[in-house]
Amino acid sequence: METRKVQLSGGTTYTISLPKSWAQEHGIDAGSTLSLYPNGDGSLLVEAEGNRSTETRSTTIDVSTDSDSAIRQWIDALHAVGCDTVTLVDRTGHSAERRGVVEDTVTNLSGFELLEAGDTRIQLTNLIDAENVDVRKSALRLRLVIVGMHRDAVSAVLTGEETLAQRVIDRDNEADKLFAMVTRHFRRALTNLHEVEKLEYSRDELFEYYYVCRQFERIADHAEKIARFTLDPEATIPATFGDRIEELAASARGIVDIAADVILADAGIEGAQTALTKLDDLTADLRALDRDLYAHDDPAEAYVVGLLLDSIRRTGEYGANVASIAVQQVAREREHLD
Repeated sequence: METRKVQLSGGTTYTISLPKSWAQEHGIDAGSTLSLYPNGDGSLLVEAEGNRSTETRSTTIDVSTDSDSAIRQWIDALHAVGCDTVTLVDRTGHSAERRGVVEDTVTNLSGFELLEAGDTRIQLTNLIDAENVDVRKSALRLRLVIVGMHRDAVSAVLTGEETLAQRVIDRDNEADKLFAMVTRHFRRALTNLHEVEKLEYSRDELFEYYYVCRQFERIADHAEKIARFTLDPEATIPATFGDRIEELAASARGIVDIAADVILADAGIEGAQTALTKLDDLTADLRALDRDLYAHDDPAEAYVVGLLLDSIRRTGEYGANVASIAVQQVAREREHLD
């Protein structure tokens, strides 16, 4: 760290000298333009014009020896870290099957579009700018999706409605797509000052929304897991446990809703504390039903119910994670007020 003394120039302007090594490293000379970003915490970020914050981020990947799974992973990862243009190269030629894999992967990523699909080059580009993204609204939308998925999944597995179960499974793609978009812009904001300005949220806020969406995405995965039991002919739920499972699932969703209201609807810290207390109650009720399973005379049914209870427990725990970050959000805001 270096220190500099503030000077008064012309009686009206404060000036400060820049470290020479830093200026030379970034090509700054007399007449160069710098961007200044004042922060509420008293810090001031200085950025050289034309650096990586304003550049289009692009990369080229040789996928000639990669499997379909590896290509999907590349595309997902490059979207997540904020690449604007991705070129997949195979000098031996891309097969029709590989182009299909790429197209299928891109459909689950907001903003990415297939720009070029040639014999040896497949190019993807991002069409959504951060100015057109509202991370908070995306979190609100994801919340509606996952709560509906969880409710329908439990209903489907208890009633055997396969059509409803399949609808839940299909909606998991929507949840993944929303979470992928939030992840992308959060990751870009970590290194791109212009991204933060366009998103109109501080990095603290973006992290909180990202963290909440991560919990929501996990709940969606468990909703899909519950729904798939409906499609398994060997997975049966004893009717005697139906009402209790439905009540426990509703309690888990209640924890998620109460906690989400704090961070997404400014409901007050009391809601977060209530959610954490309700998790203790849910845990006790789950343990009581789990003990009853030991006396059930069909081990296969007991096993399936045990898996359902585990998903319900995890749903409640993810809701409690949202409550915990909500408490941190309130603490951060109060610190800024003091």
